[in-house]
This record gives sequence, C-alpha cells and structure tokens, in this order.
Amino acid sequence: INSRKDWADMFVKGLEVLGMKYEERAEPWLGACGVYSPVLTEAAIRFQSEMITETFPAQGPVKTQIIGEETPENTSAAVRVRADMNFRLTEEMIEYRSEHEKMLYALGLSGAAFKKIYFDPSLDRQIAPFVPAEDIVMPYGASNVYSSERVAHVMRKTKNDIKKLQAAGLYRDVELGEPVRLFTDIEKKKAEEQGYSLTDDDRYQVLEVHLDYDLPGYEEEVPLPYVITIDRGSTKVLSIRRNWNETDKSKKKLQHFVQYTYIPGFGAYGLGYIHLIGGYARAGTSLIRQLVDAGTLSNLPGGLKTRGLRIKGDDTPIAPGEFRDVDVPSGTVRDNIMTLPYKEPSQVLAALLEKITDDARRLAAIADLKVSDMSAQAPVGTTLAILERQLKTMSAVQARVHASMRMEFKLLKQIIRDYMPPDYSYIPEGGDRAVKQSDYDLVEVIPVSDPNAATMAQRIMQYQAALQLAQGAPQIYDLPQLHRQMLEVLGIKNASKLVPTPEDQKPRDPVSENMSFLT
Repeated sequence: INSRKDWADMFVKGLEVLGMKYEERAEPWLGACGVYSPVLTEAAIRFQSEMITETFPAQGPVKTQIIGEETPENTSAAVRVRADMNFRLTEEMIEYRSEHEKMLYALGLSGAAFKKIYFDPSLDRQIAPFVPAEDIVMPYGASNVYSSERVAHVMRKTKNDIKKLQAAGLYRDVELGEPVRLFTDIEKKKAEEQGYSLTDDDRYQVLEVHLDYDLPGYEEEVPLPYVITIDRGSTKVLSIRRNWNETDKSKKKLQHFVQYTYIPGFGAYGLGYIHLIGGYARAGTSLIRQLVDAGTLSNLPGGLKTRGLRIKGDDTPIAPGEFRDVDVPSGTVRDNIMTLPYKEPSQVLAALLEKITDDARRLAAIADLKVSDMSAQAPVGTTLAILERQLKTMSAVQARVHASMRMEFKLLKQIIRDYMPPDYSYIPEGGDRAVKQSDYDLVEVIPVSDPNAATMAQRIMQYQAALQLAQGAPQIYDLPQLHRQMLEVLGIKNASKLVPTPEDQKPRDPVSENMSFLT
C-alpha cells in the first residue's frame, strides 16, 4: 500500500474534478461559481457506453471458436455451448451486466480494473464480480496480476457475512471483536463524491492473499500456491486453502483474477483518463469558474459610495424597472458613487478553454469525427481509412478489453463445465445429444466483440467495401453468406431466415423432392 501511495494520491486528485456534486464556494466570495469541467466525466461515460454495446450485445457476449478441423460433432457442440453460456451470463447471472458496466467505468478512469471469477457455494453458481483497482494490492515490481508473487484482495464483509462463512466452514470459528475502521483516501473521496459518510460503515476489512508460501508443516522444495485470509483489524487468520488442483502433479497456481488495462504504463496498474487528461480537467475547471465569475461581476458590479449618500430602504440590489429615493449630500449622484472597473468575460480565456477541452478530448480519443468535412462522393476505401485513423486508439483499447474478456470467459467456462450438471436442463439446439461437459471440451469460447473494428460504423464500412468488390466478380464470392453477415452487423434479427444458405436446407420427403425436380 505504501509503495503505490503516489498512484493513490493521483487517483484522489482525479476524483476531485469529476464534478459529481456542486461545490459551494466561499472564495473569492460566497456563492462563487463551483462547476467542474465535464471533460473527465464525459470521457469515462463515453468509453463505458461505447464499450458495453460492443462487448455485451443483446443476444449475449459469447461466441465459440473451433480449434482445428471442423466436424459435424464439434460444429453442433459449438452452437449448444454458445447458447448455453449466453444464457448463463444474461439470464442466470443477473448481476453480470451491471458488474461489467461498473468495471468499464472504473477502467476508463483509473486505467485498471479487475474481475474475480469463482464458484459461489451460497448461490450454487459461478460469479464474476467487479473489483476496483484500489482493492487489489500487488508488491512493487509486479507487472500484472497474473505474474505477481503475491496478490491481496481487500474485501469488506459485515458481521452477518462473517457468521455465514464461519457456519459454512469456509472461515475458522474465531472471535474477531468489533470491526476496526480503516479507510483509504480513495474510499473517503468516492464516498464523498456519492454523498455518503463512512462513519456508519461497520464492516470488517478482510484480506484475501494469493501467494506462494512455504507453509509450516507442509514444506516442499519450492513454495506452493495458497490462499490465506486474514482479518486486518485483529490480524487473525480466517482460512488457509491450497490454490491448485489436487490432481495436478505440478501444483500450478489457479488463477481467479482477470485484469483489464486501459493503457499499459509504468507499474502494474496502467494509465487511465485521470492520468491522461486529469491536468486538463483541473485547468478547464479553473477557466470555467473564472469566466462565470467574470460574467457575474460584469452583470452585478460592486463599487464604492460616499458615507453621506443614503438610499431609502435597504442596500439590496435594485430590481429591473425599480426606482429608489436617495439623499445626496452634495453634487450629483454620479459624484457620490463609483463602480469598480470590472471587465466582460475574456475572449482569450474562452478561446483557451476551448483549446484545452479540444486537446483533452483528442488525447482521450473521444473527439467527434467531423462527418461534414467528408465528401459524400468519396470512395469507401477513403472513408474507411479516415475512420480507421480516427478510431486507432480506441481500437487498441478494445483489443485489450477483448483479450481480457477472453481470459474471463475461459475461467467461467471451466467453472460451468466442472460444477454445473452434466446434462442440459433444456432441449438444446443442434442435435439430440445433450451431454454438456463433453460439449465444453470440444470448443473454445471467445467474446463476440471484434478487436479489428471498434464500432458498428467501421464494420459496416468494411462490409460495404466487400460488397463493392463482390460486384466486380460475383462468381468468386459466397453472396448469401456475405449478405447474411452484413445483416448481422446491422443488428437485424433472424438474418439466417432472411438470407438462407444451402446449409440451411432441411431434408424433404420423397414426394416433395420429386416435385421439385420436375419443377
């Protein structure tokens, strides 16, 4: 925790300019402007929105891949596995999508986010909760969660949670006393931004440490992988469990965490919007407040008046169309009142704010593509090249998310294969055979997202280019398959029924076949 203190301090400063709540300011005067630059929040929300639609479409986030030769057996197994895993993630794991969306939001801001994949005995199924980067503590020098010698997961558990785990035999039945309140600066700032107070948080802080350890009484030639759980307040050990399969003679460490990285940088946590454009957000916030305060002073100027000038009533600001009586000691009213020389909001500051915001949006890869600057007569290839140039950075980020999701699905697939019933609970598509575990052994599961195309627009342009090429030599293309894939990219349902292929033809009875031959 001490070795990453600078990273945590930078994270806290970035959370300060998210602008989740309005700041009541008393300087330079009570009621001064307290708004924040929206560039940091815009980047995080935009990244989350774009990525969730790409990685989690309505039909499900999983598709299958056959390694090696395709056979009727593994092809039909791929259809069943894809349908089954999508059913698990969309219907059975009702929390999966919301956890994935929270992970994407945190990933954009902090540069790193984690998922923890394991079988939950209380739910009797697999789960994949999101774990914030600040709750995964790795030693200095670790490059990622997979190669780190020690990974500590900081968890918060209520008294009831602890009792349930002790009753289930997962934790030792020891007395922990009252919870010790230990909060990091990140936790305090997050609670403050959401309008919560941590004074009522009476949960235990439990450390689940995944490490290679030479356990006394079980010494080996090399340290073996264990999961040791400790209550941080009382420092009492709650459980020690092996972290390898009993049947594995090499005793290889089991992986439970999946790391998502926005941009790999120095250290294990990567770089996010807070690191990339946090400075721009602070500068933009300062400029916005200066401009609004200058407008306030220009519209409602203050000034000086002589001691002898008296206004009937009080000195509250005069409303539009209102006239008041005054007693002037000598001379005219103009000689007794002087307004301070406040200027209009500076055009230079406004231009500087626009420049800083544009630079931040471009650095965060959220700048809008100016479609009006593109010619309608431009070839598809030219338009595709412009799109690719514009989306290059986001395509690289999506490729990293795609790779992490692939590892996540691999861990989920293994748990589903090992813990779920061996047979399907419904009549599966693609054959009478319904042995689930053997199906999962035949295929690999991968994300449905395409790392080579970051958006639907980019994929549509690619298929438009393919259709243009097909018009020149239609005899060498499988046009039904090409049109079917184009419909799928457009998100049109039942594309296989709209554009049938020869493989979709079903066997007919002899009479119908003879009639077709005659026709």
